[in-house]
Amino acid sequence: MDQSIVEQNNEIISVSELNNAAKRLLENNFNNVSVLGEISNLSKPSSGHIYFSLKDESGSIRCAMFRNANSRLQFSPKNGDKCILTGQVSIYAARGDYQLIAKSMRLAGAGDLMQQFEMLKSKLDSEGLFDLMTKKTLPKFPRHICIITSPSTAAYQDVLSSLKRRCPFSKVSISEAVVQGETAPKTIISALGRIQNFNELNQDNVDAVIITRGGGSIEDLWCFNNEELARAIYDFEVPIISGVGHEIDFTITDFVADMRAPTPTAAAEIITENYFRLSDILVSLKDEIIVGHKSLIERRRKALELSKANLKNPASILREKIQKIDNLEIQMKQSLKSTLYKSTQNLKFLTRILEERNPANLIKKLGEKTDAFKQMLQSNVKNIAVSKKYKIEQIQKSLLMLNPLAILDRGYSIIQNKKGEAIKTVSKIKLNEEVVARFGKGSAKLKIQEITNE
Repeated sequence: MDQSIVEQNNEIISVSELNNAAKRLLENNFNNVSVLGEISNLSKPSSGHIYFSLKDESGSIRCAMFRNANSRLQFSPKNGDKCILTGQVSIYAARGDYQLIAKSMRLAGAGDLMQQFEMLKSKLDSEGLFDLMTKKTLPKFPRHICIITSPSTAAYQDVLSSLKRRCPFSKVSISEAVVQGETAPKTIISALGRIQNFNELNQDNVDAVIITRGGGSIEDLWCFNNEELARAIYDFEVPIISGVGHEIDFTITDFVADMRAPTPTAAAEIITENYFRLSDILVSLKDEIIVGHKSLIERRRKALELSKANLKNPASILREKIQKIDNLEIQMKQSLKSTLYKSTQNLKFLTRILEERNPANLIKKLGEKTDAFKQMLQSNVKNIAVSKKYKIEQIQKSLLMLNPLAILDRGYSIIQNKKGEAIKTVSKIKLNEEVVARFGKGSAKLKIQEITNE
């Protein structure tokens, strides 16, 4: 056939000719198309080819991926995978089936990100960035801890409150960074650079760093899977704890950092663990000092006994041995003195820390606050009493002014009938009717002798 299928208006053609013409038309116009959909009806025959359908909410298309293209896949496809296929639209002429011949396939969305994550993880692991032998040791008693995060995050508040509660005498600072989005890796690297510059210019060096943020989706945490950031963390001189996400979240930053914490709060607890166990450490230090001194004395005693055993009768050898013993004794005293001095200094430092956390001091401060609240309460009660007394006096004055008896004291009177009802008009009385006139003081019985309507 020389003409395009769309021009076959009057010519009668065979089924094969129609299928082949449609095949050429589709392959020429859809030679390299990318399609997003979900795999279903997956079939993997022994030939190495794979056949399946790619579907979405309202449609599907048959797909084939031949062995040469299939061998380049970075994952094993399965039913339900959401994938992006790139290939050529065609027709299987023998059956007239419309299909997509896939040249490449990759997972879409989170699956694609996980594939990228595993590839970068494998690459950095092979280069030794995750080697445990290269991890830096965290300081037992950090004096200056720096947090790398955004100050607006809940993770920052959690870490900060934990650090202040568990080691209030350590200095805590923040090197701000964005912890989500495309710009986040560069800002975190800049935050590391600021810490490095600070250590070069100051004496109270940062000796521990916490990189942290709360949990989220893989997209939210993706900035912590950046290769440039991973290398910056690996090359950083100060020990780093990664407290990113929740316990189930893992990032490249977790693997390259010197320590991984399951949560931001856990990161603060790890770096302050020794401060929190000061009493146990003091006991351990004391035991170490005692055992060390006993061991040193025992070694010196054995050395002394050995020296005595090797003494010979000649006076010169005896003098040499005596001199050697004296030297050993001097060294032992100097060593003991040096060891005791260092131990005493450590004990003083740890004792001072314990004194700062003495409950008696806390109770005293709470007592002072209680006294202040008591005085404030007494003052408030007194002010309220004065205010209420003034209001009562005003109400009493108002009642006196409204008292009808007070009006009678000014010369007025109330006329009442036998029922005690006040008579307000002459229509309510009759001639010769007896009434009662009530004055400001006392009352009188009256008899009506004349009635006028004026």
